[in-house]
Amino acid sequence: MALTEKRVAFFDVDNTLMQGSSLFFLSRGMYQRGFFNRRDIFAFLLANLRYQLTGKENKEEILRVQQAACDFIRGHKVSELETLASDVYDRYVSPALWQGTIEIAHDHLNAGEEVWLITASPSEMADLIASKLGFTGALGTVAQVADGIYTGQLEGNLLHGQEKAIAVNALAKSQNIDLRNSYAYSDSHHDIPLLEAVGKPRVINPDTLLQVRALRDHWPIHDFRRARLLKKLITPIISRLATLTTALNPRIRRK
Repeated sequence: MALTEKRVAFFDVDNTLMQGSSLFFLSRGMYQRGFFNRRDIFAFLLANLRYQLTGKENKEEILRVQQAACDFIRGHKVSELETLASDVYDRYVSPALWQGTIEIAHDHLNAGEEVWLITASPSEMADLIASKLGFTGALGTVAQVADGIYTGQLEGNLLHGQEKAIAVNALAKSQNIDLRNSYAYSDSHHDIPLLEAVGKPRVINPDTLLQVRALRDHWPIHDFRRARLLKKLITPIISRLATLTTALNPRIRRK
């Protein structure tokens, strides 16, 4: 009897699942613990900026980002990064999660569908986030390890752009996943290959280029940025009005 193919929902992490960059938060924690100095982080940020400006097809810039990221962890123990990742999640990642995206993910889980994260961030960080949120699993960039120590090389390539589509297709073959009836969510035009790899692409907090593509191809769009901005603007106003009302109303003051 043939196995029934599974339906899966794939979620990008940065600015899709959470506001901001998980790799930036991880780097911040690493800097605070002395993994590298200001010169190292400047080199990484410069490489990342050049990559973003030159686009996803520039292999030279991709290699620069990969090397800068690997230099951060070379010589450190895997256990160090795992402990650090847990602290980074609690301090920075958890408060930055988009609640709307979490609800969509849990809708998939409640429907009996698997939920996988897919991100360029280290697999240790991706696995931790997925575990904390009760998701099925995660795909992240894999660093080479020897005797529990990072060698400073990658196993494969940085999981970004076309590499995400390759990873999803490989997972589908090994896990009996029906990609034609699966979902993918992302905020970035860099992830268009990922979105094209599934039959039900969705976008969350899209950048301009992705929004244009989503509108053209009628991909559903979720934008949680406006709600958070509105809450940020309105909450102080409501608080001030409540304080003013209390000050002006003697009965409220007596209570």
